[in-house]
Amino acid sequence: MMIGRTILILQKRSFSSVRRFLCPYTSQAAPNPNPNTAQASASFRSAGSHSSILHFNVPYIAVNRSFFSSHAVADLPVGGIVDVPLAQTGEGIAECELLKWFVQEGDQIEEFQPICEVQSDKATIEITSRYKGKVAQILYVPSDIVKVGETLLKIFVEEAQVSSHVSENPTPTQEGLKNIKPCDSELTKNDICGVLSTPAVRNLAKQHGVDLNDVKGTGKDGRILKEDVLQYAFQKGSIKDPSASLTSDSRRQFLGGEEDHPHPSGEVLRSYEDKTVLLRGFQRKMVKSMSMAAKVPHFHYVDEINCDALVELKSSFQNTNSDPDVKHTFLPTLIKSLSMALSKYPLMNSCFNEELLEVILKGSHNIGIAMATPSGLVVPNIKNVQSLSILEITKELSRLQQLALDNKLNPADICGGTITLSNIGAIGGKFGSPLLNLPEVSIIAIGRIQKVPQFTDDGNIYPASIMTVNIGADHRVLDGATVARFCGEWKKFIEKPELLMLHMK
Repeated sequence: MMIGRTILILQKRSFSSVRRFLCPYTSQAAPNPNPNTAQASASFRSAGSHSSILHFNVPYIAVNRSFFSSHAVADLPVGGIVDVPLAQTGEGIAECELLKWFVQEGDQIEEFQPICEVQSDKATIEITSRYKGKVAQILYVPSDIVKVGETLLKIFVEEAQVSSHVSENPTPTQEGLKNIKPCDSELTKNDICGVLSTPAVRNLAKQHGVDLNDVKGTGKDGRILKEDVLQYAFQKGSIKDPSASLTSDSRRQFLGGEEDHPHPSGEVLRSYEDKTVLLRGFQRKMVKSMSMAAKVPHFHYVDEINCDALVELKSSFQNTNSDPDVKHTFLPTLIKSLSMALSKYPLMNSCFNEELLEVILKGSHNIGIAMATPSGLVVPNIKNVQSLSILEITKELSRLQQLALDNKLNPADICGGTITLSNIGAIGGKFGSPLLNLPEVSIIAIGRIQKVPQFTDDGNIYPASIMTVNIGADHRVLDGATVARFCGEWKKFIEKPELLMLHMK
């Protein structure tokens, strides 16, 4: 009787362990009754039956309850292949656009080697490999949208490396991995690795509704080529001319994808046919942010600033410049003088929390600079302008501009802005009417500096370098009088830059 009771208890505990293995995301899993057991078989009677016995020959991996997480059993490699998912690249990021691959199927890669480059709506990031091995399968092509957590590629790894890597994770034990075997290097059409084909070929097959398992590959080792897919689609009647389809498809490059989705504003259409262009990266971010900003009650304040002294100061900087890597412009002085005015009117340098009806006065002056890039509008910001010299601002601005052009901005360069400055005059135009970059409460657009005639009090005419500024403000937080006084303070520092020397710390 005692023996039967012991067996029954063991069966119940084994069943609990099996459920835990099959459902690794369950947070209320029971603790492991025998942490030293590496593998076991669970046997129990099915519900409502006294004769039918179910046998579950599954590996039993000892799990410490306090360390159980989604990285425990769910991420264990099967057959010597590990999945490399798209990890979380930043707070609030749910998906990224795949820009280009640095590896191809069959390449040997090292641990921490960059494998691809992705772009979120905040920054461009390189994804590195956690494993050393051989690329078995690439699942996406450049320009694809990949959701966080989805598998980017599969990698062959050695059993010893898998055991060594998992031993660093306190969740499973090494004994529980002894049944894992490397996948056969000979890939077949029915094995776990899938058919032999590149991501571009798989994408082409998807476009034409072709099942690659039905296509006979003519490439090396039976690899399926684009010609094979197009010929099969031609036989099915999906396309009329496989050679024409191949020519048009050959422009799409697997590594890089520069021609896939050009910036719509920079493309000159050579035909009268409509063309659909998907918005990616920063452009998607702009859709979301501007849709939100349009719901906020704005008002704009416009003024003109005499920049004669600013023009002379810039010429002086250029004439005494001994660093060939530094190019002096008007913008760094405008940024520094803006920071000086913000010190007197901190409400302009704030963020609004609509849910709590709170205004957060920001201590740092992280001034964002709107930049037009081939990938869309992006607003990196210069951190702690109140503590920087004009020369330091010049160098930091140059760094951000180069990174933006190369599409290499980091999330830290974009996040944390407190007020935005849009230099529309660098492109053209006297002034613009900007929309807020939420949750900021103010944004400033400046036009180009122009020589225009001005009148003195006695009616005489003289030439002056005039710049028009347009300040957009959140009317839930700011009123017209505050913005007008702030603009007057900023105008004073621009028209008399020697005052900066009196107030700079």
